[in-house]
Amino acid sequence: MRAVRYVALGDSLTEGVGDPVGNGWRGWAALLAGGLSEPPAAFTNLAVSGAQTRDVLETQLPAALALRPDVASVLVGVNDTLRCTFDIHHIAERLDKVYAAFTRQGTAVLTACLPDPGAMLGLPGVLANPLARRQRAVNTVVHALSERYGAVHLHAAEGDWVDDRAMWSADRLHPGERGHRQLAIRFHELLANAGIATGTAPAAEPEFPPPTRSASLLWLATAGTAWVLRRCNDLLPQLLRLAAVEIRHRARGTSARLDLRSANAVSTALAALSVSEPKPGQRPEAGKLVLPEGLVLPDGLSVPVQRSAPEHRSVVEQRPVAEHQPEPEAA
Repeated sequence: MRAVRYVALGDSLTEGVGDPVGNGWRGWAALLAGGLSEPPAAFTNLAVSGAQTRDVLETQLPAALALRPDVASVLVGVNDTLRCTFDIHHIAERLDKVYAAFTRQGTAVLTACLPDPGAMLGLPGVLANPLARRQRAVNTVVHALSERYGAVHLHAAEGDWVDDRAMWSADRLHPGERGHRQLAIRFHELLANAGIATGTAPAAEPEFPPPTRSASLLWLATAGTAWVLRRCNDLLPQLLRLAAVEIRHRARGTSARLDLRSANAVSTALAALSVSEPKPGQRPEAGKLVLPEGLVLPDGLSVPVQRSAPEHRSVVEQRPVAEHQPEPEAA
Protein backbone atom coordinates (compact mmCIF):
# COMPACT_ATOMS: atom_id res chain seq x y z
CA MET A 1 0.00 0.00 0.00
CA ARG A 2 1.39 3.38 -0.99
CA ALA A 3 1.63 6.24 1.46
CA VAL A 4 -1.19 8.77 1.52
CA ARG A 5 -0.23 12.21 0.23
CA TYR A 6 -1.38 14.85 2.70
CA VAL A 7 -1.06 18.63 2.28
CA ALA A 8 -2.00 21.11 5.03
CA LEU A 9 -3.10 24.66 4.23
CA GLY A 10 -3.88 27.46 6.65
CA ASP A 11 -2.40 29.78 9.23
CA SER A 12 -0.43 29.51 12.48
CA LEU A 13 -2.83 26.91 13.92
CA THR A 14 -1.87 24.44 11.18
CA GLU A 15 1.72 25.65 11.05
CA GLY A 16 1.91 24.22 14.58
CA VAL A 17 2.40 27.30 16.75
CA GLY A 18 2.10 26.26 20.38
CA ASP A 19 3.66 22.82 19.83
CA PRO A 20 7.42 23.43 19.68
CA VAL A 21 9.77 20.63 18.64
CA GLY A 22 13.46 21.42 18.30
CA ASN A 23 13.84 24.82 16.67
CA GLY A 24 10.46 24.77 14.95
CA TRP A 25 6.79 23.91 15.27
CA ARG A 26 5.15 20.51 14.82
CA GLY A 27 1.38 20.84 15.36
CA TRP A 28 -1.76 18.80 14.85
CA ALA A 29 -1.36 18.33 11.09
CA ALA A 30 2.07 16.70 11.45
CA LEU A 31 0.73 14.49 14.24
CA LEU A 32 -2.21 13.47 12.08
CA ALA A 33 0.03 12.70 9.11
CA GLY A 34 1.82 10.03 11.11
CA GLY A 35 -1.43 8.08 11.55
CA LEU A 36 -3.01 8.41 8.12
CA SER A 37 -1.41 5.35 6.57
CA GLU A 38 1.28 2.69 6.71
CA PRO A 39 3.85 3.69 5.59
CA PRO A 40 3.38 7.18 7.11
CA ALA A 41 1.79 9.80 4.88
CA ALA A 42 3.91 11.95 2.59
CA PHE A 43 3.24 15.22 4.37
CA THR A 44 3.70 18.81 3.18
CA ASN A 45 2.77 21.73 5.44
CA LEU A 46 2.10 24.91 3.46
CA ALA A 47 0.48 26.78 6.35
CA VAL A 48 2.00 30.14 7.27
CA SER A 49 1.45 32.21 10.40
CA GLY A 50 -0.83 35.17 9.72
CA ALA A 51 -2.32 33.68 6.55
CA GLN A 52 -5.80 34.77 5.52
CA THR A 53 -8.22 33.19 3.07
CA ARG A 54 -6.69 35.26 0.25
CA ASP A 55 -3.24 33.80 0.99
CA VAL A 56 -4.61 30.27 0.97
CA LEU A 57 -6.37 30.79 -2.36
CA GLU A 58 -3.66 32.69 -4.19
CA THR A 59 -0.45 31.20 -2.79
CA GLN A 60 -1.00 27.94 -0.92
CA LEU A 61 -3.64 26.37 -3.18
CA PRO A 62 -1.57 26.33 -6.42
CA ALA A 63 1.36 24.72 -4.60
CA ALA A 64 -0.96 22.16 -3.01
CA LEU A 65 -2.70 21.22 -6.26
CA ALA A 66 0.66 20.61 -7.91
CA LEU A 67 1.32 17.90 -5.31
CA ARG A 68 -1.97 16.13 -6.18
CA PRO A 69 -2.71 15.16 -2.55
CA ASP A 70 -5.11 12.46 -1.43
CA VAL A 71 -6.01 14.53 1.63
CA ALA A 72 -5.87 18.31 2.14
CA SER A 73 -6.77 20.21 5.29
CA VAL A 74 -7.96 23.83 5.01
CA LEU A 75 -8.25 25.60 8.36
CA VAL A 76 -8.25 29.36 7.92
CA GLY A 77 -10.36 32.42 8.68
CA VAL A 78 -9.42 33.57 12.17
CA ASN A 79 -6.90 36.09 10.83
CA ASP A 80 -9.56 37.45 8.48
CA THR A 81 -11.74 38.27 11.49
CA LEU A 82 -8.91 40.35 13.00
CA ARG A 83 -8.46 42.66 10.02
CA CYS A 84 -10.21 45.82 8.88
CA THR A 85 -10.58 44.18 5.46
CA PHE A 86 -13.00 41.55 6.83
CA ASP A 87 -15.65 40.77 4.23
CA ILE A 88 -17.72 37.59 4.57
CA HIS A 89 -18.61 37.72 0.86
CA HIS A 90 -14.96 37.53 -0.17
CA ILE A 91 -14.21 34.87 2.44
CA ALA A 92 -17.06 32.67 1.20
CA GLU A 93 -16.01 33.11 -2.42
CA ARG A 94 -12.37 32.23 -1.69
CA LEU A 95 -13.18 29.17 0.40
CA ASP A 96 -15.63 27.98 -2.24
CA LYS A 97 -12.89 28.15 -4.87
CA VAL A 98 -10.39 26.31 -2.66
CA TYR A 99 -12.78 23.48 -1.76
CA ALA A 100 -13.98 23.19 -5.36
CA ALA A 101 -10.43 22.93 -6.73
CA PHE A 102 -9.56 20.05 -4.41
CA THR A 103 -12.89 18.32 -5.07
CA ARG A 104 -12.26 18.42 -8.82
CA GLN A 105 -8.92 16.70 -8.21
CA GLY A 106 -10.55 13.99 -6.12
CA THR A 107 -8.87 15.16 -2.91
CA ALA A 108 -10.56 14.57 0.45
CA VAL A 109 -10.90 17.95 2.17
CA LEU A 110 -10.61 18.47 5.94
CA THR A 111 -12.29 21.54 7.46
CA ALA A 112 -13.15 22.80 10.94
CA CYS A 113 -15.23 25.40 12.73
CA LEU A 114 -12.98 27.24 15.19
CA PRO A 115 -13.42 29.19 18.47
CA ASP A 116 -13.66 32.96 18.22
CA PRO A 117 -10.47 34.81 19.18
CA GLY A 118 -12.18 37.38 21.40
CA ALA A 119 -13.41 34.72 23.81
CA MET A 120 -10.06 32.94 23.80
CA LEU A 121 -8.25 36.17 24.65
CA GLY A 122 -10.75 36.97 27.40
CA LEU A 123 -11.62 40.37 25.94
CA PRO A 124 -14.47 42.39 27.50
CA GLY A 125 -17.85 42.02 25.86
CA VAL A 126 -17.82 45.21 23.81
CA LEU A 127 -14.59 44.03 22.16
CA ALA A 128 -15.29 40.28 22.11
CA ASN A 129 -18.81 40.41 20.69
CA PRO A 130 -17.90 41.92 17.29
CA LEU A 131 -15.11 39.36 16.84
CA ALA A 132 -17.51 36.59 17.88
CA ARG A 133 -19.97 37.70 15.20
CA ARG A 134 -17.27 37.55 12.58
CA GLN A 135 -16.01 34.11 13.62
CA ARG A 136 -19.54 32.72 13.77
CA ALA A 137 -20.15 34.05 10.28
CA VAL A 138 -16.98 32.33 9.04
CA ASN A 139 -17.99 29.11 10.82
CA THR A 140 -21.42 29.17 9.18
CA VAL A 141 -19.85 29.56 5.75
CA VAL A 142 -17.32 26.78 6.44
CA HIS A 143 -20.06 24.45 7.65
CA ALA A 144 -22.29 25.10 4.63
CA LEU A 145 -19.46 24.69 2.13
CA SER A 146 -18.23 21.58 3.92
CA GLU A 147 -21.64 20.02 3.36
CA ARG A 148 -21.65 21.15 -0.23
CA TYR A 149 -18.32 19.52 -1.07
CA GLY A 150 -18.59 16.49 1.19
CA ALA A 151 -15.69 17.58 3.37
CA VAL A 152 -14.56 15.84 6.54
CA HIS A 153 -15.71 18.50 8.97
CA LEU A 154 -14.63 18.82 12.60
CA HIS A 155 -16.80 20.90 14.90
CA ALA A 156 -14.15 22.47 17.14
CA ALA A 157 -15.76 25.83 17.88
CA GLU A 158 -16.76 24.89 21.40
CA GLY A 159 -16.75 22.06 23.91
CA ASP A 160 -14.60 20.86 26.77
CA TRP A 161 -11.35 21.23 24.88
CA VAL A 162 -11.98 24.98 24.37
CA ASP A 163 -12.55 25.65 28.07
CA ASP A 164 -9.69 23.46 29.28
CA ARG A 165 -6.71 25.77 29.76
CA ALA A 166 -4.40 22.75 29.75
CA MET A 167 -5.13 22.46 26.03
CA TRP A 168 -3.87 25.94 25.23
CA SER A 169 -0.51 27.66 25.05
CA ALA A 170 0.50 30.80 26.95
CA ASP A 171 -0.80 33.14 24.25
CA ARG A 172 -4.38 31.80 24.70
CA LEU A 173 -4.84 31.76 20.92
CA HIS A 174 -2.98 28.60 19.92
CA PRO A 175 -3.26 25.09 21.34
CA GLY A 176 -0.37 23.70 23.32
CA GLU A 177 0.94 20.21 22.56
CA ARG A 178 -2.01 18.59 24.35
CA GLY A 179 -4.47 20.70 22.34
CA HIS A 180 -2.75 19.96 19.02
CA ARG A 181 -2.90 16.26 19.87
CA GLN A 182 -6.59 16.57 20.62
CA LEU A 183 -7.23 18.09 17.18
CA ALA A 184 -5.16 15.37 15.50
CA ILE A 185 -7.00 12.60 17.37
CA ARG A 186 -10.42 13.97 16.51
CA PHE A 187 -9.56 14.38 12.84
CA HIS A 188 -8.07 10.88 12.78
CA GLU A 189 -11.28 9.43 14.19
CA LEU A 190 -13.37 11.12 11.51
CA LEU A 191 -11.00 9.99 8.76
CA ALA A 192 -10.89 6.44 10.10
CA ASN A 193 -14.70 6.31 10.10
CA ALA A 194 -14.63 7.48 6.50
CA GLY A 195 -12.15 4.75 5.58
CA ILE A 196 -9.40 7.26 4.76
CA ALA A 197 -7.09 6.91 7.78
CA THR A 198 -5.70 3.41 8.19
CA GLY A 199 -2.74 4.06 10.50
CA THR A 200 -2.52 4.29 14.28
CA ALA A 201 -4.18 7.30 15.92
CA PRO A 202 -1.85 9.87 17.53
CA ALA A 203 -1.27 9.50 21.26
CA ALA A 204 -3.28 11.77 23.54
CA GLU A 205 -0.59 12.37 26.15
CA PRO A 206 2.09 15.00 25.47
CA GLU A 207 5.55 13.85 24.52
CA PHE A 208 7.22 16.86 26.14
CA PRO A 209 6.58 18.62 29.47
CA PRO A 210 4.61 21.88 29.18
CA PRO A 211 6.66 25.09 29.16
CA THR A 212 7.47 26.52 32.57
CA ARG A 213 5.70 29.68 33.67
CA SER A 214 8.88 31.70 33.19
CA ALA A 215 9.33 30.32 29.67
CA SER A 216 5.72 31.16 28.84
CA LEU A 217 6.10 34.70 30.15
CA LEU A 218 9.29 35.12 28.16
CA TRP A 219 7.54 33.93 25.01
CA LEU A 220 4.68 36.36 25.58
CA ALA A 221 7.09 39.23 26.17
CA THR A 222 8.95 38.53 22.93
CA ALA A 223 6.85 36.80 20.29
CA GLY A 224 3.58 37.93 21.87
CA THR A 225 4.63 41.58 21.95
CA ALA A 226 5.84 41.36 18.37
CA TRP A 227 2.42 40.01 17.32
CA VAL A 228 0.63 42.89 19.06
CA LEU A 229 2.89 45.46 17.41
CA ARG A 230 2.30 43.95 13.96
CA ARG A 231 -1.46 44.11 14.46
CA CYS A 232 -1.75 47.48 16.23
CA ASN A 233 -1.98 49.54 13.05
CA ASP A 234 -4.87 47.39 11.86
CA LEU A 235 -6.54 45.51 14.69
CA LEU A 236 -6.51 48.01 17.57
CA PRO A 237 -8.15 50.96 15.76
CA GLN A 238 -10.71 48.59 14.30
CA LEU A 239 -11.51 47.02 17.64
CA LEU A 240 -12.08 50.46 19.11
CA ARG A 241 -14.40 51.33 16.24
CA LEU A 242 -16.33 48.09 16.59
CA ALA A 243 -16.55 48.60 20.36
CA ALA A 244 -17.97 52.09 19.85
CA VAL A 245 -20.66 50.69 17.55
CA GLU A 246 -21.42 47.94 20.09
CA ILE A 247 -21.76 50.44 22.94
CA ARG A 248 -23.99 52.74 20.89
CA HIS A 249 -26.38 49.92 19.97
CA ARG A 250 -26.47 48.67 23.55
CA ALA A 251 -27.40 52.13 24.78
CA ARG A 252 -30.20 52.35 22.22
CA GLY A 253 -31.38 48.79 22.83
CA THR A 254 -30.85 47.94 19.16
CA SER A 255 -28.16 45.27 19.45
CA ALA A 256 -30.43 42.85 17.58
CA ARG A 257 -29.85 44.95 14.46
CA LEU A 258 -26.20 43.93 14.50
CA ASP A 259 -27.24 40.29 14.56
CA LEU A 260 -29.69 40.76 11.70
CA ARG A 261 -27.13 42.68 9.64
CA SER A 262 -24.62 39.87 9.96
CA ALA A 263 -27.25 37.24 9.19
CA ASN A 264 -28.18 39.08 6.02
CA ALA A 265 -24.53 39.40 5.01
CA VAL A 266 -23.93 35.65 5.40
CA SER A 267 -27.17 34.87 3.58
CA THR A 268 -26.18 37.05 0.66
CA ALA A 269 -22.65 35.65 0.57
CA LEU A 270 -23.86 32.05 0.41
CA ALA A 271 -26.60 32.78 -2.11
CA ALA A 272 -24.09 34.49 -4.43
CA LEU A 273 -21.94 31.39 -4.80
CA SER A 274 -22.40 29.58 -8.07
CA VAL A 275 -22.05 25.84 -8.40
CA SER A 276 -18.84 25.08 -10.24
CA GLU A 277 -19.14 21.32 -10.69
CA PRO A 278 -21.64 19.06 -8.92
CA LYS A 279 -20.45 15.92 -7.19
CA PRO A 280 -21.31 12.58 -8.83
CA GLY A 281 -24.99 11.88 -8.39
CA GLN A 282 -25.89 15.49 -7.52
CA ARG A 283 -27.85 17.77 -9.79
CA PRO A 284 -27.83 21.14 -8.09
CA GLU A 285 -29.57 23.99 -9.80
CA ALA A 286 -27.09 26.28 -11.50
CA GLY A 287 -26.20 29.31 -9.43
CA LYS A 288 -27.63 27.93 -6.20
CA LEU A 289 -25.80 26.71 -3.13
CA VAL A 290 -26.66 23.19 -2.01
CA LEU A 291 -27.24 23.20 1.74
CA PRO A 292 -27.71 20.09 3.89
CA GLU A 293 -31.16 19.03 5.02
CA GLY A 294 -30.09 19.29 8.68
CA LEU A 295 -28.41 22.68 8.49
CA VAL A 296 -30.28 25.14 10.72
CA LEU A 297 -29.68 28.78 9.90
CA PRO A 298 -30.44 31.61 12.33
CA ASP A 299 -33.58 33.70 12.40
CA GLY A 300 -33.54 36.29 9.66
CA LEU A 301 -31.13 34.28 7.49
CA SER A 302 -32.64 32.66 4.43
CA VAL A 303 -30.68 31.29 1.51
CA PRO A 304 -32.26 30.30 -1.80
CA VAL A 305 -31.21 26.68 -2.16
CA GLN A 306 -31.78 23.53 -4.08
CA ARG A 307 -31.70 20.76 -1.50
CA SER A 308 -29.47 17.83 -2.20
CA ALA A 309 -30.77 14.30 -1.78
CA PRO A 310 -30.01 12.85 1.67
CA GLU A 311 -28.26 9.82 0.20
CA HIS A 312 -25.55 12.07 -1.26
CA ARG A 313 -24.61 13.81 1.98
CA SER A 314 -21.08 12.80 2.88
CA VAL A 315 -19.86 15.06 5.65
CA VAL A 316 -18.44 12.83 8.37
CA GLU A 317 -19.53 14.90 11.36
CA GLN A 318 -22.49 17.22 11.16
CA ARG A 319 -23.68 19.64 13.80
CA PRO A 320 -26.46 22.21 13.32
CA VAL A 321 -25.10 25.72 13.15
CA ALA A 322 -27.89 27.27 15.16
CA GLU A 323 -25.57 27.66 18.12
CA HIS A 324 -22.99 29.37 15.91
CA GLN A 325 -25.27 31.71 14.11
CA PRO A 326 -23.59 34.42 12.14
CA GLU A 327 -23.83 37.61 14.02
CA PRO A 328 -23.81 40.80 12.05
CA GLU A 329 -20.92 42.90 11.12
CA ALA A 330 -20.68 45.89 13.41
CA ALA A 331 -20.39 48.48 10.70
